[in-house]
Amino acid sequence: MKAVVQRRLFACVVAVGVILIVVVLLALWPTRTRVLADTIRPDEGELEHGRYVAIASDCSACHTAPKGSAYAGGLKIASPLGAIYSTNITPDRETGIGSYSLNDFDRAVRHGIAPGNITLYPAMPYPSYARLTDADIVALYVYFMRGVTAVHTQNHGNGIPWPLSLRWPVALWRKAFAPNPDAVALNAARYPDPIIARGAYLVQGPGHCGSCHTPRALTLQEKALDESGNAYLAGGQMIDGWVAVGLRGNLADGLGTWTAEDIVATLRSARDPTHAVMGSAMNDVVVHSTQYLNDADLRAVATYLKTLPSDTRAGSSFKTDPTTARALAAGEEVDRGAQLYDDNCAACHHTDGRGAPRALPAIAGNSSVLAADPTSIIHVILQGSQLSATSSAPSRLGMPGFGWRLSDEEVAQLGSFIRQSWGNHAATITAAEVRKLRGTLANSAAP
Repeated sequence: MKAVVQRRLFACVVAVGVILIVVVLLALWPTRTRVLADTIRPDEGELEHGRYVAIASDCSACHTAPKGSAYAGGLKIASPLGAIYSTNITPDRETGIGSYSLNDFDRAVRHGIAPGNITLYPAMPYPSYARLTDADIVALYVYFMRGVTAVHTQNHGNGIPWPLSLRWPVALWRKAFAPNPDAVALNAARYPDPIIARGAYLVQGPGHCGSCHTPRALTLQEKALDESGNAYLAGGQMIDGWVAVGLRGNLADGLGTWTAEDIVATLRSARDPTHAVMGSAMNDVVVHSTQYLNDADLRAVATYLKTLPSDTRAGSSFKTDPTTARALAAGEEVDRGAQLYDDNCAACHHTDGRGAPRALPAIAGNSSVLAADPTSIIHVILQGSQLSATSSAPSRLGMPGFGWRLSDEEVAQLGSFIRQSWGNHAATITAAEVRKLRGTLANSAAP
């Protein structure tokens, strides 16, 4: 009997070993990609086209560190595996991408493969950039080689510990989840008109909106890369302690009540008559990218987003109800949450929860307030938020944080009151949720 058990154990070990070898070989097997022609004769128009694609793709937001040179990298990006630092993508031949051929550049941007067959971490959104057209890739290459100043800056080593730092598992991830660019090339015939098709291209490709606004599976890939999946742009991802809201047609926690003009205004200036951007990540998108898109492209993005139906999740809801406004206006405070709102919020957001046009966002019907995950509303109560200045709205309007004077229980009571007044219907916030986020924010702020 003992010999039989030993043979079975040996067979299992051998089988596991063989499987592991096969998996590693699959990961290391080089990926062949279609080669773009390298004979490029750039003109000014192509360079400017590339500059615009770089803006639409928001390259500078990740590849430019605070107070650093443009595109010289060094920005710390938090990931589930550890800290990743963006790389130097200036045309410096030693520390940047100056020695890249067009094909090297294409493989990195659309396929996630750096020279030497090194798979890039998907902090680089190549699953979305796979949709960039050949023409946009060529123009982007011309811009980075001819229109960007070369900066000699060594790349920062990543803070991902071994064995998570091994690249062959990432190569397996790429081969399993990153699409082939030829397979996902835009088919304009799928869409009712050219404006919607253009918006789909911008949102799904260079804009890589799904990188933040689409929920991810346990294996960290986006659950859908375009509108063929109901999870696409359904929101829910955590970015720097803020929850990315849904961009589908949900009436409460989506864009169902937004007009196309609201979307255009928010992308242009980080605010519209009743909404304002919360969180550094989306403020960066507006500052570095969307405020510079031309009017036609902003309109195309908004038109496409308004074609997305609501997702099928049961969640929060909103239906205008004047009861809370009447009670507060009459000096009636039904609970501790109402008292805290009067003391801390009513002066700006008013007793009706509607704020002030283009200055103080409405709380009633606010998609961030009504998100299934209350992290963003807890975050803004604890630490406040500030809008970045844009060319069309230069005032850096902001809200102070109240975490210094409100307990976890009081933040939970205030947040719950906000989520359940003026017709808002969303889940109650608990003191435990506040305590957990307060600790996370304190740790992330520690030197």
